[in-house]
Amino acid sequence: MTEQVYKQVELTGSSKKGLQEAVENAIAQASKTIHALRWFQVVDTRGQIQEGKVAYWQVTIKLGFTVDNPDL
Repeated sequence: MTEQVYKQVELTGSSKKGLQEAVENAIAQASKTIHALRWFQVVDTRGQIQEGKVAYWQVTIKLGFTVDNPDL
């Protein structure tokens, strides 16, 4: 097994339906421009309230991805 180097970015996804979809939305969008995604960590959850009800879920995640190794 070769040693890997990872980088992290922090993103916030949102969803009207729930926390899991908010995470999935953030990962789906990130995967369009970042390759080699490996893991995520939920670091914050919150929501937006409208008219006394939850309107949106917001989840901040850290995404980890492998940094390219040009020597391989």
